[in-house]
Amino acid sequence: MTEIIVINSPLDRFDRQILEILGHEGRLPITDLAKRVGLSKSPCQVRVKRLQSDGYIKGFRAIIDPAMMRLEQVAFVEVKLSDTSERALSEFNDAVQELAQVEQCHMIAGAFDYLLKIRTTDMKAYRTVLGEKVSSLPHVASTSTHVSMQAVKDIAG
Repeated sequence: MTEIIVINSPLDRFDRQILEILGHEGRLPITDLAKRVGLSKSPCQVRVKRLQSDGYIKGFRAIIDPAMMRLEQVAFVEVKLSDTSERALSEFNDAVQELAQVEQCHMIAGAFDYLLKIRTTDMKAYRTVLGEKVSSLPHVASTSTHVSMQAVKDIAG
């Protein structure tokens, strides 16, 4: 388990424990969570609601097994833009949100502008996504693909 450490934070040890546990077991019933952190149910529930309203907890979601969905092809794509003005970056950022196959998109400081994590059924489907969708995003000048052979560590799964 990764310990959550927040420096100069209004979070106390109970808040940090709640975040740590819910980060790994988001469906844990509030009564079980309260027992594990050493609080009664009501104060624990109040803390969880406050952590949500303060933005520490962004939400809860199901983690779907990509293999069960036949989405085992993972590729990381370096994207270089032809224009990196604020307007161009904003246009790219907005457009990439619409591509369901893009699991992650990170703006990068370095030799390229963005790194995308794309998940598809197979290489043929990936080539279609790259050729018809990624390459046609606003201001894309070039791409470079790195195919994942195996996920050694993936905190989402």
